[in-house]
Order: sequence, then C-alpha cells, then structure tokens
Amino acid sequence: MSISLAVFLLFVASTLGITYWAAKRSRGASAYFAAGRRITAWQNGFAVAGDFMSAASFLGLIGLIALQGLDGFLYSVGGFVAFVTILLVVAEPLRNTGKYTMGDVLAYRLRPRPVRALAALSTLTVATFYMIAQMVGAGALVTLLLADSGLTYNVAVIGVGVLMMVYVIFGGMLATTWVQIIKAMLLSACTLILTLLVLRHFHFHLAEFFAAASQIAHQQHGQLVVSDFLQPGLHYKLPHGPLDLISLSLIFAFGTAGLPHILVKFYTVPDAKTARHSVVWAMILIGSFYVMTSILGLGAAVLIGPDDIVTHGGTNMAGPRLAQALGGNVFLAVVSAVAFATILAVVAGLMISASTSFAHDFWTNVIHRGVERKSGESVLVARIAALAVGAVSVLIAIALGPASNVLILATFGMAVAASANFPVLALSIFWRRFNTAGAVAGLTVGLLATVGLIVAGPNAMGIDPPNVVGATRHLIQAKPWFPFENVGIVSVPLGFLAAFVGTLLGREPSAEAKFNELLVRAQTGLGAEKAASH
Repeated sequence: MSISLAVFLLFVASTLGITYWAAKRSRGASAYFAAGRRITAWQNGFAVAGDFMSAASFLGLIGLIALQGLDGFLYSVGGFVAFVTILLVVAEPLRNTGKYTMGDVLAYRLRPRPVRALAALSTLTVATFYMIAQMVGAGALVTLLLADSGLTYNVAVIGVGVLMMVYVIFGGMLATTWVQIIKAMLLSACTLILTLLVLRHFHFHLAEFFAAASQIAHQQHGQLVVSDFLQPGLHYKLPHGPLDLISLSLIFAFGTAGLPHILVKFYTVPDAKTARHSVVWAMILIGSFYVMTSILGLGAAVLIGPDDIVTHGGTNMAGPRLAQALGGNVFLAVVSAVAFATILAVVAGLMISASTSFAHDFWTNVIHRGVERKSGESVLVARIAALAVGAVSVLIAIALGPASNVLILATFGMAVAASANFPVLALSIFWRRFNTAGAVAGLTVGLLATVGLIVAGPNAMGIDPPNVVGATRHLIQAKPWFPFENVGIVSVPLGFLAAFVGTLLGREPSAEAKFNELLVRAQTGLGAEKAASH
C-alpha cells in the first residue's frame, strides 16, 4: 500500500469515527442543522477556516500564482480581506436574526415563501459550483498519485461523493464541523512545513527568494521569455485586464460574505459575541495560510517552472509536485493525502449547507408553509437532498474532467453569492424601505446574470473539455460572447440595482413595520436562538 493511500485511509477512518460519534448526538433539527449551537469560538473559527481553505485555495491558488505571479496572488488577498466584510457587516446580525439559513434572515420581515424559495435555489447553485471544484481536485490528485494502481479520475470523484454523503447524512453539522477542524489543523501544518522547505532552499534569505521569482523563464507565444513574477500584468493585460481585476475584487469583497456554507457556521455558536470571535480566529488562520501559499506558488514557479507545471498535471498539481521536488515521494504522498482530506471536509460543509437550505427553506417553509407534518421530517428531507446534490456534482465533475482549474470553478460560486445573496442580505438588514419585491428581483437577476455571463464567458466557451461530445462541444468551443473571466463587474451591480429598483416599484408596510424589531434583535440578540441543552 502506498504511503499516500495509507495516510488518506487513516484520515477517512478517523472522520468516520467522528461521524459515528456525532450521529448519536444529532437528534432533532437543532442538533442536525446547527450542532446544538454549542460550538465554541476557536472551534468555529477553525471550522470556518477549514471550510474556506478548500482544494481551490490549496491546489488552484498555488497553481495560479506559479503561472500568473502577482496576478494570481490577488486571489489570496481578496479571499482574506473579504472576512472583514463578514466581521463588520454579517456575522452578528446573521447569528441574532436567523435560525439555520440565510433564508431565515430574509423571511424575518419579508414574505417568507418567495424569498425562501429563491434563497434555497441560490444556495444550491453556489454549493454545486463549489462541490464541482472540489470533486475535480480530488480526481486530479488521484490521477497524479494512484494511476498505476488502476484508480481512475472517475472512480476517485465517485468515492469522494459517497464519503461526503456518509458524513452529512449520518453525522450532520456536528460531524461536519469536527471534520473541518481536524482538516484545518492538518492543512495548516502541512502548508507550514512545505513553506519552510521552500525557504530552506533559498537559505531562508527572502531577498534571494524574491530575486529568483523576478527572473523566471517560460514560454510565451512559442518563444522562451524571462518574466518578473513580482510585477503585475502577466495575466491581467490590457485592454480587459484592469476591468477583469476589478471584477474579481467585487466577487471576493461581497461573495465571501454571501457564501451559504460559511454563513451557516454562525448558527452553530451560542451567541453573537462568539460568532465575532470565531471570525477573528478564522482570519488569523486564513491570513497565515494565504501568506504561505503565496510563497509556495512563487516557489513552484522557480523550482519547477510554469511550463513544466502546465505539461505535467496542470495548475492543480503545482503544490503536490513542489512537495515531491522538495521532500521526495514520501512528502508528496503526505501532502496529497492532506489535500484529499481537505476536499472531503469542504464538500461536507457544502453538502450540509445545501441540504439544510432545501429542507428548512424550501420543503418546510415553502411547500408546507412552516409546518413540519411529523417529527424529524425536515432532517429526513435534508438527508435525501444531500444524496441528490452529491450525485449531480459527481456527474458534472466527471463531465468536465481533471484539467479545469479548481479555484476558477470555485470563483463561479462566489460570483453567485456576491451578485444574488449579499445584496439582498445587506439591504434586508440595513434598509428600512427594502421589501419582498426587491429581494425577489435581486436574487433572480443576480443569479441569472451570473450564470448567464459565466456560460457566455471565456471560462465556459472557447475551451476543449475532454468528456463533452456532440453539439454541446461545438458550442463550448465557440468564441466567448462575454469578454471577462470574472463576471462581478456586471453581475454585482445588476444584483444591487435590481434589488433597489424592485423595492422602489412598490411599498410593503409590514416589512417596514418590522424593521425596528429586526434592527434591535440584530444588534442586541434579544429573542435570538439559544444553544440547545445537553
């Protein structure tokens, strides 16, 4: 048995043990959906970091920096800075006014059925984009590591999907949270060791390291050129580059604060104060992680070379191949196993957020108007939804193949969150006039604009997917209709504008009347959901 497989199986065995332990404690909706609201600040901070530090952050980000230099580094800056928005705008009001999902906050003073239905649809869309990214990363890792053993990309994707369903269906939020805590510790330790190995190669002299990063040879238009990877413009070139960068910044600034799998974490803590403290814990971990991945990306560009990365495994494999170059096959095995564990933990978080939103928002509150017909029905529906979401993500990841950059795929989900979720969430909490029509317009336009522009843009068109055939393949290979890789520069303003215009088209006295009540509860926590008794 290979070392990587042994390490991975050890992680799987331990997390399945956690799932068994959690399953015995996940009795009732509060325990299943919110871990009984008994998670402490440091635990939730580690879980949030574990949820955010995904395969996209580890595999995709290192690869983008190794190919794009400073332009790739901007992905890490955006991801970290976005948590300031969560800390100052979202964390406390969300914990005080909601119960299990973002839809709870919107339904507090708006008509519940339309806003919950659209909130559930948006949540499922975001989760699916993110889950596809994680599945692609899992398959790519196995393709690199275990091809000789006969374990293919498709088998790996299916295996990850099945494991996730086990975590979520049986263990609920409690199991998911502890899997993410353990994964955050493993990933942080692994990244630190790999960073120290990179710096050791340059005798721990940062000047020597950055000097090497400023003189990297790579192919450009068929010719070998030497580029300074510390200067901007390698990827975001004129004429569209600056606007594309602004677009990316909008996605990160607002998208992270609208990610459903991040937002549900604030319902697992006992009060708003703990929610704020958990964000600080998460920022410390995520900030440290992104500093280290930036060093790893530049280190991969120097020690392996951008051209070699592209031709041997693609951008997603830059981190594991750097580990192999510095620590041999043993360290490659350990890093790959930790990355695989990362994928398991993040997909579990995505699946629990998607299934919770479907069961709580759509099934219980839209279809059955807030009445649970029999005890435990919402939990059963959530488990069935987890099964369905996992199956769909597996099928799409298999169709896309292992070549897609997982960070770019994850950015699609963040774009939906920035354009649809965040505008209506912020306006609902802070604008008295805001009403149901504005929420419906903002969610609908933000979601449709984002998905439509992604499909029409260069990330979906003008590519050559390996597992797509027929007329769909020819359409995908056509020239992109939308010029920007990142759609936020259009979709985010459209989401805000639609919410604003929809609100002004009519008045909703009941929504305005409940604004003061919402504001008091958001700021003080009066009437907020409490932790479940042991």
